[in-house]
Amino acid sequence: MSVLQKVCKSPDANDLEQVMSNSISLGPSSQQEIQGTDNSTPEDPPNKSIVTPFLASHLQDQDDCEKRFCYRHNPKVRFDRRSDETKMREIQSELEKLPRRDKEAITHVWSIFSAAPTQHRSLILKGLLSQCCFPQLSLISQEVSKLIKIDFIETLPSEIALKILCYLDCQSLCNAAQVSTRWKQLADDDRVWRYMCEQHIDRKCPQCGWGLPLMAVKKLQECSRRRRSNDMDSTEGIVERLPPRLDDCKPNVKRQKVNKKRPWKAVYSERYTVERNWRKGLYKIKRFEGHMDGVLCCQYDNNNLLMTGSYDKTIKIWNVETGKLLRTLTGHTRGVRTLAFDDQKLITGGLDSTIKVWNYRTGQCISTYTGHEEGVISVDFHEKLIVSGSADNTVKVWHVESRTCYTLRGHSDWVTCVKIHPKSNTLFSASDDSTVRMWDLKTNECLKVFGGIENNGHIGQIQCVIPFSLKDAIVTDFDEKLTDETQKQTEEQTQSDQDSVLQNPELPSHLLTASLDNTIKLWDLKTGKCVRTQFGHIEGVWSIAADTFRIVSGAHDKLIKVWDLQTGKCMHTFAGSSAPITCVALGDSRFVCGMENGDVKMYCFDA
Repeated sequence: MSVLQKVCKSPDANDLEQVMSNSISLGPSSQQEIQGTDNSTPEDPPNKSIVTPFLASHLQDQDDCEKRFCYRHNPKVRFDRRSDETKMREIQSELEKLPRRDKEAITHVWSIFSAAPTQHRSLILKGLLSQCCFPQLSLISQEVSKLIKIDFIETLPSEIALKILCYLDCQSLCNAAQVSTRWKQLADDDRVWRYMCEQHIDRKCPQCGWGLPLMAVKKLQECSRRRRSNDMDSTEGIVERLPPRLDDCKPNVKRQKVNKKRPWKAVYSERYTVERNWRKGLYKIKRFEGHMDGVLCCQYDNNNLLMTGSYDKTIKIWNVETGKLLRTLTGHTRGVRTLAFDDQKLITGGLDSTIKVWNYRTGQCISTYTGHEEGVISVDFHEKLIVSGSADNTVKVWHVESRTCYTLRGHSDWVTCVKIHPKSNTLFSASDDSTVRMWDLKTNECLKVFGGIENNGHIGQIQCVIPFSLKDAIVTDFDEKLTDETQKQTEEQTQSDQDSVLQNPELPSHLLTASLDNTIKLWDLKTGKCVRTQFGHIEGVWSIAADTFRIVSGAHDKLIKVWDLQTGKCMHTFAGSSAPITCVALGDSRFVCGMENGDVKMYCFDA
């Protein structure tokens, strides 16, 4: 006999028979009670049964069965019944193979344990475990690991279960909804998905790293589409009427919100689909054909309107959904270099040195501003304030109400881009002199200059500047900490700046710039230094656009690149354009590019 056999040797058969006969010897009456049939034989010993009194004393304590049900055997709890049924069939099959006397003994052991109260059950189990060898203990471990699991979502109160589900990501929540009816009810609860939307929409979730587009004007698009459909039905001729002002749609949108409330899961699903398509590069292309010369500027406002300006001296207004040309505006005597619009007006700047303000719904030119000596390269506006940058190296600030104009001088070459930051009441201007200047719109003074080799600035003409603030941590080129000497120089430089303005909490935290040196740079506003340079284009970058999550760039190399704003990594490169990319515009689910040959393409990620 081996050592293992000696260690795992079972109790002597005679001893086991004696124990069984002394402890569970049954008379005919008790056998009939338990089995329901008369299994007595002449060979059975005439011992008095001790099972019947035990069962009789404890079964009467179980009158209120429902209160005594444990979690596993409670009929109100949906446990894994299939596995129980399978296991019972296996046990029954093995039981049928045993002799009759063994069946009776095993059955009565089960009956005693089933009728025993909790304390007695624990005592019986402890005694059985003390008699088990390692093979039996291994079997117990395997079986218990399957049976010890509990459906905590169904057992816990709904409030706690919902709190737990809020820690799951989107994919896990969808998987949880497939577990059972109860799980689906909780996983689809509006409170869970509202929390998901708050964690992801217009911001990046710190846990999963996903952020979803805002898409705040989705319902306004639908409203405008319905109104335009009604307007076009009553319009004669080939010229289509433009959509009404968004203010006209507000009552309908409010009434729609009252009558029908969208589930938060549907809101999340819509935005998740768009973000997934952005990440995977799944899109459809729409083309807008009509310009006779190169497209110089474009803007897409998420509200079903696209406007483009061209060397052919025209501005064209397009319906994004249908791709139809709604209106062509003429008035500039040379190419339209820049444009900006909102839901009321359109402002354009031309190479004819003029700035025009349009009512683009009627096609009427409201006013024309003259003052620049060379072509107007860039315009921007906020409320009653218009700013313009020109090839005459100046920036002009036009106050519409007071009819005054201030000229800001400082750049030594063309001013290629101007951007107003309304919160801080500042203006940023980019120039072909490879610098960006920050101006105070109250005093018209230059507050700071960004550029220079000492600040790792551009070595080519800067074509775009975008001020922005981001709460999430941004990955920079300088992961290591600054040395004491560098930190001291930075502090001295900061003290020499105009602290009262630069410490304004409303100022943007960073700047993005694009240059003809083929790079895109990220600047820290406080230090005035470039903290990240993004390489990838092989020719000059003409235009960039950015939102909370990404940057889109178009360059002379005929490529469009999509970058992650937080990390600076290139996510996608879109080739196939037949000409250099001169301008780009970005929306929540789409971006537009204009090309030197007059083509306009829209990449749609919500299809």
